[in-house]
Amino acid sequence: MKRIFAIAVVACLCACNCTPTEKPDDGKEPETETPVVKEKDVTAYVTMANQTLLFKQSGFDFSKPGSMSPNQVTYDKSKTLQEIDGFGLAVTTASCYNLLQMPQEDRTAFLTELFSKEKIGSSLIRVSIGASDFCTADNYTWCDTEGLENFAVHSEDRNLLFPILKEIYAINPDVKIIGSPWSCPLWMKGGSRYYEGYDEAALETRFNSWTSGRLRPSCYDDYAEYFVKWIQTMEAEGFDIYAVTMQNEPLNHGNSMSLYMPWKDQLKFIKLLGPAIEKAGLDTKIMLFDHNYNYDGKSDQNNYPLNIYADPEASKWAAGSAWHNYGGSVTELDEIYRTYPDKGIWFTEASIGTWNYDEGGRVGGKFNPFVLDEFSGVFMGTMKRGGKGVTYWNLMLDQNKGPYSPHDGSCKTCYGGVTINTADYRSITKNAHWYHVAHASAVVKPGAKRIETGGMELSDLFECQMFLNPDNTVGVLICNRQNKDQDIIFANTKFTVKYKVPARSLVSLIWQE
Repeated sequence: MKRIFAIAVVACLCACNCTPTEKPDDGKEPETETPVVKEKDVTAYVTMANQTLLFKQSGFDFSKPGSMSPNQVTYDKSKTLQEIDGFGLAVTTASCYNLLQMPQEDRTAFLTELFSKEKIGSSLIRVSIGASDFCTADNYTWCDTEGLENFAVHSEDRNLLFPILKEIYAINPDVKIIGSPWSCPLWMKGGSRYYEGYDEAALETRFNSWTSGRLRPSCYDDYAEYFVKWIQTMEAEGFDIYAVTMQNEPLNHGNSMSLYMPWKDQLKFIKLLGPAIEKAGLDTKIMLFDHNYNYDGKSDQNNYPLNIYADPEASKWAAGSAWHNYGGSVTELDEIYRTYPDKGIWFTEASIGTWNYDEGGRVGGKFNPFVLDEFSGVFMGTMKRGGKGVTYWNLMLDQNKGPYSPHDGSCKTCYGGVTINTADYRSITKNAHWYHVAHASAVVKPGAKRIETGGMELSDLFECQMFLNPDNTVGVLICNRQNKDQDIIFANTKFTVKYKVPARSLVSLIWQE
């Protein structure tokens, strides 16, 4: 099956002020000065939904200051909102397997393009704590034999994950990692597949399945120590564990590996996990939830993170909440952000697959608008509501959408951020999620703060967000889902930035003030 995007060709705009000269009468070569390349004031990146431009880079200069246009966006760099951690994709062991099949020089070039601060600069990734549904090994954790004295790095991570993380960190040592478990060790599981009550005797009954089940009450302390050991081991290897979530998709009774963790369980567990992390001298953050906007349709789980924030003892250990978009709407975050604006919001997983793409990236005979719609919902929608970062699902899968777990519940129809062809492990197709991460990472750097804006009336179909980077550059993200071009102007007392945003496009701008 073809993918929605072809490989992007990034063109650099430069200008040379030299002109051809003739040889002088003495026949000697003329003396020439080194050509001076004038850098443009503003760098722009453009991706069109119809694929005519794909992360196309160009440059242009400031205009003279002053404008009374109704298309003017006003901003004050002293008025800033939340700080941004960054953007990226999940480094699953399936992605690592594919990367390790590539020739070294190709892999280095690919990882450098994505992670180097001098290039795109992706700075936030997600890894699974133990196996996920995208592994080459069978389901596993780092302590599959009962007793924490048996804790040890699994060979899948030692042989696949660690080498790729070391290469990423050699390129960008400031990359931050969010870790999420798909399941606790089997010996810590109790209850039954669909048990949602809170009777401790029922929860202590052993449950010998990787799918669903609950954390046995007697294992809460051990599981907290399991997290501590995992963080300590990863950081000893040189990998910064910025944050963990307590469970990937805690309301999912399915998946190839899962653990059902309703909010009452997570509230109880964070009261042990937070102190355990602090006692170990670690600064790893804890994110709540890590699941869908609609709470998987379970009415008693509505407001999952709010229920935990309401408990002061639990709330003090929670840095914020993490979200997926496989159900519900990003507007669910409105109440979360309004009620607890001091708590962070991160988007941690979305995938693309056969359910939202058709042959050649078309749906119903038209170009798939997904490149715009999901960027609007995930990136613009999350950051509008105080979001601090975004991670998508698999970084790299092959043309067969793998490797993936053979077990029921694993995704066998997912695409990665990029697709690699197993015929040579050199041919790469960049898919929509790669472009999303590239657009955001190229102009919004770690530590950036979102800037309050005014002036031009924006809409759901034309969105614009501005950010002040730590180096005092200004980054702008624009998502135009209109069927028309849109003029936009950014003005201050020194200069004006004027740009015509193409119809149905993503645009990223960056300039130094």
